[in-house]
Amino acid sequence: MTDHGKGPAWSNWSGKLSARPKSVVQVGSVEAIRSELLAARDGGWTVRTSGTAHSHYPLLPTSGVILDTRPLAGLVAVDNDAMTATFRAGTKIHACGRPLLDHGMGLLNQGDIDQQSIGGAIATGTHGTGVELGSFSSAVTQLSILLVDGSVVTCDQETEADLFEAARLSLGAIGVVLEVTLRVREAYRLEERQWFEPLESVMDRIEELTSATRHFEYFWWPGQDRAVCKSIDLTDEPCRYPLGDEGQRLAWSFEVLPNQRVNPHTEMEYSIPAEHGPACVVEIRELLERKFPDVAWPIEYRTVAPDDVWLSPARKRPTVTISIHEDVVRDETAYYQSAEKIFRSYGGRPHWGKVHYLNADELSGEYERWVDWWNIRNELDPTGTLLNEDLKKLRSP
Repeated sequence: MTDHGKGPAWSNWSGKLSARPKSVVQVGSVEAIRSELLAARDGGWTVRTSGTAHSHYPLLPTSGVILDTRPLAGLVAVDNDAMTATFRAGTKIHACGRPLLDHGMGLLNQGDIDQQSIGGAIATGTHGTGVELGSFSSAVTQLSILLVDGSVVTCDQETEADLFEAARLSLGAIGVVLEVTLRVREAYRLEERQWFEPLESVMDRIEELTSATRHFEYFWWPGQDRAVCKSIDLTDEPCRYPLGDEGQRLAWSFEVLPNQRVNPHTEMEYSIPAEHGPACVVEIRELLERKFPDVAWPIEYRTVAPDDVWLSPARKRPTVTISIHEDVVRDETAYYQSAEKIFRSYGGRPHWGKVHYLNADELSGEYERWVDWWNIRNELDPTGTLLNEDLKKLRSP
């Protein structure tokens, strides 16, 4: 997917998506962002906000302006009574752990990649794993947003409530998020365990495995009989350093949950009603054996708690997420389109930051607040300043 203007070459994390925007501008202040938004609105070009450009879906490519929010970073405040922490939206997840620990706090959860910005994580519904643990979006209690008209609005469930609900998972299309307030908890340590187990056994006892510890996930590689299982649970034991290899760590939460994922790849992830997870995996495995025996990248299986976020793939249902991957140098289209049909047959909803091929009509059928979300978005940005070409294709009504 390429959107070519006349400016500098830009690509996402994997190199799969590229563009030539008018400019890529580093911004760290309200004044700088406001000037870019107003100029774009008046000039008729698009503005998209880049955190780490980690999305596999083309949320960012534009011939307009890309705002690089890396300077918009840092911990703003903590509230010990409410157990919340406020970060500037460009703060990377990996930069949250140590400052929170200094206040005796920790994030409720995080995924195994910690390079995303907080703003990008809530824009796409990024999550970790755990049957009782929700996404970053579900942990948001307040947002400060710079709108296309240049105004700054602070919103929560009581003040500008509809804006808050829409912006908790915004696709970067509501406004530019300046600050995010998240529910946190007391600092905690985790112990990790990793083992091999036959895939059939894992699926037979998946409810037992996912409920036995705070976090559980597994990877299965095509052509293998066994899955690599990983559980992570709370511990009162002191940290063990050096940390050792993945699967053997015992340390603070932010030192155990993330992993290094350095090989460029594309990814599709669908959220499936939890009761259908094992059957869906069986069909994906059969698809690989029957039609795509040369795929070497794994399936990943995780869990997410239900929430009430308007555009959340886990909205109002216990959820398992099934991710498929492919090397960035290979054409994933046939594999992903075939897998998507299986995911959809089980009521699957796509991760907003990963590859999917759905249109507005298909997506609107999954979210009863779809039109409400777009009505709020369109009212705040009637000229579509924050919509690139791919988002315009999803625009409703």
